[in-house]
Amino acid sequence: MQNMIKNAKVSTAVTPAAGVAAQTAINGTTLDMAGFESVLMLIRMGVITATAVTSIKAQQGDESDLSDAADLLATSQTIAADDDNETFLLDLVKPSKRYVRIVVTRGTADAVVSDGLYMQYNGKKAPESQGTGVNGELHVSPAEGTA
Repeated sequence: MQNMIKNAKVSTAVTPAAGVAAQTAINGTTLDMAGFESVLMLIRMGVITATAVTSIKAQQGDESDLSDAADLLATSQTIAADDDNETFLLDLVKPSKRYVRIVVTRGTADAVVSDGLYMQYNGKKAPESQGTGVNGELHVSPAEGTA
């Protein structure tokens, strides 16, 4: 039986504190892809001011601090000023470098990033744990009743 919680690793990409209303870029947490072939990057937007210029993109590098970060071709997505409370996804399969991150570019007017997550999948083995600050449970065929 397949299930996500035992076959994927979830990590925080952007915290709500980092995503407060501003006009500055946010570099997501650096993610180590060792042991995984793929990662789904999720960014949830909050309120975007009407004149804001906002976008997301993916970067990769060999250095664990991503001091050598390079943009990944064609991963940029424009986020419209009326995309309040929408979720944006980037799915990377087999990035050529070990470390990756998502970058949210914000300019001209304030944009809020509610939060962001990484979901690593296609691992060589099942993850031993979830990312820091990520908690969860697996329930298989639970009976009805008080939760």
